[in-house]
Amino acid sequence: MASTPSAATSLCRFSIFFSMLVLLCMSCHAQLSFMFYDESCPNALTAIKTSIRIAVSRKRQMAASLIRLHFHNCFNRGSVRGYEVIDYEKSEVEKICPGVVSCADIVAVATRDASVAVGDPSWMVKLGRRDSTTVSPSLTSSDLPSFREGLEKLESVFPTTSKGLSVRDMVALSGRNNADVPFSAYVMQVLTLLRQAQCFTFRERIYSNGSDIDAEFASTHKRRCPARGDNATMALLDVVTPDSFDNNYFKSLMQKKGLLKSDQVLFSGGSTDNIVSEYSKKPASFKLDFAAAMVKMGDISLLTRSSGQIRRICSSLN
Repeated sequence: MASTPSAATSLCRFSIFFSMLVLLCMSCHAQLSFMFYDESCPNALTAIKTSIRIAVSRKRQMAASLIRLHFHNCFNRGSVRGYEVIDYEKSEVEKICPGVVSCADIVAVATRDASVAVGDPSWMVKLGRRDSTTVSPSLTSSDLPSFREGLEKLESVFPTTSKGLSVRDMVALSGRNNADVPFSAYVMQVLTLLRQAQCFTFRERIYSNGSDIDAEFASTHKRRCPARGDNATMALLDVVTPDSFDNNYFKSLMQKKGLLKSDQVLFSGGSTDNIVSEYSKKPASFKLDFAAAMVKMGDISLLTRSSGQIRRICSSLN
């Protein structure tokens, strides 16, 4: 029977994998192409798609996990859900074209294919990324907002015009909440699992008696989350359609039923109210904007050409 990796080993593997994902979202213009592997490894994308379909059919939640990886900040108590699938994808691609396809590109393609596998939007993925030769999780750990932050703070730390992303992109990406965790919680390294949040992340909100939360909604969550202690109790971020990609997240915000403060501030009399309102009425617009935002995320620059390396194993440096 195989031994279980220690917490230190898991954290080390996460750190290595995290650094590769960070490079998926660093700022500068890269030379990417939709046809990058057409000659060097023409069957790579088919191999990735096939493996992703199998992985998602076995565990539907894996789709959400892989999308979290694309946001480069998903972990729960020191372990990462999803990188083992990427390592498997890499091993399959290596059988076809050894040393050709980067782990960063595999993450980008796998994210799109996982989204499609569960009926979520699709988008075109540009290719040609290379992998990091260093491990530095701290690159994205500074100035991150918490689940308690207001809209101004979220807007100030979200990579906007300088990286080709907009506040509208931030709102669209937040809408992935109904099948995963919200973007505002992604960037805060909050302890979440699948589509849930832990009690300590929303306790202050439900006990605040504030005007920005539905009283019945707060009362329901108080029964699961006591005023003191029991920080680990989990609650669904979307109780209406937790396993679907739809616009109920935005409808909930308009009803003052955002579980985290950093979600509800998207509809609280501020600059993003009109976007939330639009998405609540036009699910097609939300899906189109979400896909467009994912394309932009993939374009935020990485190592290319002679920079970096092509890793043999995604969770390890060469």
